[in-house]
Amino acid sequence: MTRLIFLGPPGAGKGTQAQILAEHLHIPHISTGEILRQAMKEQTPLGIKAQSYVDGGELVPDQLVQDLVAERLNQQDAKSGWILDGFPRKVTQAAFLEELLQKTGQGGERVVNLDAPDAVVIARLLDRGRKDDSEEVIRRRLEVYRNETAPLIDYYRDRQKLLTVNGDQSQAEVTVELQTVVGS
Repeated sequence: MTRLIFLGPPGAGKGTQAQILAEHLHIPHISTGEILRQAMKEQTPLGIKAQSYVDGGELVPDQLVQDLVAERLNQQDAKSGWILDGFPRKVTQAAFLEELLQKTGQGGERVVNLDAPDAVVIARLLDRGRKDDSEEVIRRRLEVYRNETAPLIDYYRDRQKLLTVNGDQSQAEVTVELQTVVGS
């Protein structure tokens, strides 16, 4: 049973690699951004709540994101395993997830840290050419990542759940290393 959490800075290739691996393993790739968009599109009770924050230009509160993740992990297709991308983003969310997985009998998760140097992710994000991806904005996002999400690396290392993959390689090389590390 494969249950993986993907960590790494913006631009490290988490979404792409999670999608490739999920298809390879025939398990769902669960992106919190995607869950949020889907819930708002379907106008679920949680989606309606989330929409009010998004419309107001605010971050969706942790509790609401946690509720959405809990709801998604309880769906039938997630019973045989999953890859979580974009959650948890901080240690408090990791503690919530750990408790949720123990309660639902879905423990045994491992954490893949897709590591790449700042210079590499900045170059990748600038190459994407998105309007909101100026170097200044990217550096700020990396700073937020280092402050909020990076402590998760220690959190999971301390629990012997951390697998590190070199994200500073070609997409194909990262995929091969990932499959080797995960044992698929």
